[in-house]
Amino acid sequence: VAIADVSWFVTPGSELDREARKRGNSTYLPDYVVPMLPEKLSNDLCSLKEGLDRPALCADMRFDKDGRKRGHRFYRAMIRSQAGLSYNEAQDAIDGAVNDHAAPVLESAVKPLYAAYAAVKKGRDHRSPLDLDLPERKILFDETGHVDGVKLRERFDAHRLIEEFMIQANVAAAETVEEFKLPLIYRVHDQPDPEKMDGVRTFLDSMNYTLARGQTLKPSNLNAVLHEAEQRDESMMIGQVVLRAQAQAIYDTENISHFGLNLRRYAHFTSPIRRYADLTVHRSIVAGLNLGKGAQSEREANELASIAEDISVLERQ
Repeated sequence: VAIADVSWFVTPGSELDREARKRGNSTYLPDYVVPMLPEKLSNDLCSLKEGLDRPALCADMRFDKDGRKRGHRFYRAMIRSQAGLSYNEAQDAIDGAVNDHAAPVLESAVKPLYAAYAAVKKGRDHRSPLDLDLPERKILFDETGHVDGVKLRERFDAHRLIEEFMIQANVAAAETVEEFKLPLIYRVHDQPDPEKMDGVRTFLDSMNYTLARGQTLKPSNLNAVLHEAEQRDESMMIGQVVLRAQAQAIYDTENISHFGLNLRRYAHFTSPIRRYADLTVHRSIVAGLNLGKGAQSEREANELASIAEDISVLERQ
């Protein structure tokens, strides 16, 4: 997993860094983005464009056939993307409808990538994270800029593949920084509030679903309800009820684990262009591995707790 090396360009305490921290993240509106970083970085120098050399921070991860991670390492590299495929192009290619753009990398990259995902998916299924596979909605506009409608975005295995590899890279990042005993901003997700869950149980009882009381709640308990709802063609409604009962995921230097993903340690690493948290994690890795420019400064290390609090508030806003 190769991620644009934003820490090489945006160093701690620089003017770029101060502005990025003030924004906290890129803000996405239906037809417009307010970026965390200037477009020269976000859309050019830190964009892994097809056929161009770009600096990256890379996570090499090794999994066995059952999806158990056997090891990982991080390093800086200069990479050149051979094909910037869309999700649709990648999915069509693996399904047999290969276009000219995907054809040169089908055997060398696309097929091995899907085979790797098949192994990692076994590990995901065994871990049993909260299975809220709710569809995204895209707002459509007419030529005058007014809302013309809303449509559901279809989700493919191509989306799930990228999602799972990003999750694994985030886990590897957290583990690596912990190895060096450096301060780290985790992405944490607390268990659902017991009072909210009582309300959920009451609602589920009225719909003839069963969610046991008096036991430690696990994502797998909720997944059993969600899978039953899918069989009964009520997955959209039940999924929304389960979603609204969840705690808000936040950034914190104290690790309380991630309930939804069912992971003990998790840190955002894969989107430093649009999330300040990821940039701080990159800097921690660069510092721990002595990779040079852009490493975490002592000042930033001391401020991580307040940074985590600030960017959590900014995310909510």
